[in-house]
Amino acid sequence: MGQSSSSQHSHGGDLASSFERFFKDFKMESKIISQEAIMSVQSNLKAGNLQSAGSVINNALRDINNAPLSIAVTGESGTGKSTFINAIRGLRDEDEGAASTGPVETTMERTKYEHPKLPNVTIWDLPGIGTTTFKPHEYLEKMKFKEYDFFIIISATRFKINDAQLSSAIEKMKKNFYFVRSKIDSDLQNAKRSQPNKFNEQEILEQIRNDCVKKLKESNVSDPQVFLISSFELADYDFPRLESTLLRDLPEHKRHIFMQHLPNITEAIIDQKRDSLRQKVWLEAMKAGALAFVPMMGYISDKDMEMLKDSLTLYRVYFGLDNSSLKIMAKDLNISVEKLKENLKFPHLLSVQKDEKSFGEKLGSYVEKFCSVAGGPIASGIYFNKIFYLQNFVLETVASDAKVLLKKQISKDFEDSGQACLPQDVGNEDGKSKTASS
Repeated sequence: MGQSSSSQHSHGGDLASSFERFFKDFKMESKIISQEAIMSVQSNLKAGNLQSAGSVINNALRDINNAPLSIAVTGESGTGKSTFINAIRGLRDEDEGAASTGPVETTMERTKYEHPKLPNVTIWDLPGIGTTTFKPHEYLEKMKFKEYDFFIIISATRFKINDAQLSSAIEKMKKNFYFVRSKIDSDLQNAKRSQPNKFNEQEILEQIRNDCVKKLKESNVSDPQVFLISSFELADYDFPRLESTLLRDLPEHKRHIFMQHLPNITEAIIDQKRDSLRQKVWLEAMKAGALAFVPMMGYISDKDMEMLKDSLTLYRVYFGLDNSSLKIMAKDLNISVEKLKENLKFPHLLSVQKDEKSFGEKLGSYVEKFCSVAGGPIASGIYFNKIFYLQNFVLETVASDAKVLLKKQISKDFEDSGQACLPQDVGNEDGKSKTASS
């Protein structure tokens, strides 16, 4: 590249310092690159071995981009498996491509559901074990248990013998599984209807949770993980805790694709998506920065703008701002797509409207604000800055727009239910749900 070894070493040290500072701000369970890879990159950068550092980053990015994620959802018939699958795919039961639901068992064989916009994510709807003639261990073999990254066992109403046998069989095969008690909203409504004067939501939730944990332990499950969920109100109860647990347990390179798969049900999830993508943007910029040494921002070329257009298109998909998603949302809110876009920034981000700042001026303001928060420019004077700031500017804009739309949806839901204000946990930075602290 025409650089002397001394300038390479100085350049690498600058990058190593930036790399270390950036990743220390992320919790271990949210990192999309392994600690071993992080240490390898840092040591190579400090030694001025930029090519080796770039190679480690390139391998990590390849694993992240190509990582498949296969999830099995199983349990007895009638427990709401299909509704749960639709909910975590961001679909309603009547939407095109949704899993079939109904009052009787609708899944009679292993059924594959790919995410409509993320082809690397596959959810398998397995027939309820009570609808087959297989014993639990035979059932898992017939359902090709080795293909899945983890199992989610759905149960409803009372804990049953099939739940216990299935949980025990999966644990013996040393696969991760998570026990989901569905239809929790219906349980609470029924309890309130039958005993309105004695109704205590937290006590009922604890009773249900404790019963499931007890029965699982009696079935020789060593460390049962139980989550109380309503598939119609994912933001409530234990779904945020389930999501956090899955992220913690997944291999680092699969966390990114799982995070992008989740529907935007809370601001905390939007923030997690943004942070996951920010790490990926950082790695891509660092890979380029390790092999180039040019002025920080400089001239924004046509190639840069084309790259940003592609990034904007991709981020819109991840955050539910693509055209098809906006049409569905506008229909739900009973407004036009044009009206929906009025309070969003992304439509005019890369173009200049009358009385608007140019893209360069918008970017300059963003960089100044970012540096004031981050404590100065990152690895100043290198090509890395240009790529990171450009990509991150687009990412922050789209994530901010996603929060605007989330608030519109929540406001509409509360208007429809006759309530006058937003719930207190809207915008809660830690994403805690009604039972997340229990």
